[in-house]
Amino acid sequence: MNSAIPVTAVRVAELLPEGEPMPVYVHIIDHPEARVLVDTGFTELHPAVADMDPRLCPLNEQDFDIPGVDIVVNTHLHFDHCGGNHLFAGKPTYVQRQELDDARNQDDYTIREWVDAPGVHYVPVDGELELLPGLRLLSAPGHTRGSQIVVIDGDQGPTIIAGDTAVRFDDLDNPRTEGQRLVRSLNPERVWLAHEHKPWSFEAKPR
Repeated sequence: MNSAIPVTAVRVAELLPEGEPMPVYVHIIDHPEARVLVDTGFTELHPAVADMDPRLCPLNEQDFDIPGVDIVVNTHLHFDHCGGNHLFAGKPTYVQRQELDDARNQDDYTIREWVDAPGVHYVPVDGELELLPGLRLLSAPGHTRGSQIVVIDGDQGPTIIAGDTAVRFDDLDNPRTEGQRLVRSLNPERVWLAHEHKPWSFEAKPR
């Protein structure tokens, strides 16, 4: 049941792309067998993203139990999703193999030194993986070739943590990418996005 596996959104930054405020959230899943953190935000400023005027409230400066995280999942490896990976050095960090390859090899893709910060231990995933009972990772291309979503099974439909597979609610109301169509095909009860304050709710949408 979804009620047995709660999801908590934690705000870690705000960006101002083109002057429009965009919050950055990471998500904690309190699974009975492990505490899973989906994406890690970022912990410092970098010249490559100065034009977005980031305002930071990183996990290591909040009342957040960093040692209590057992598993990290990166939906993808853009800077605002992986810049805190170094806080969890030594913990297994699950990412699609395609995403890891692109982040390491494509220019202007991300901030590479944040991807391969000392001690970060990636577990490459090829497509679908049952990470824990009732919790799956699924490949969801669109935002990037290697984007993935986290699917938590529930009696009323799954809860999904989608990262940037959908950036705004309209991306799910009017799905265009493979990843967005996948999310809708799963008939989710709710979908948490990295840049929205509240989850998108399937219940409120026309069938």
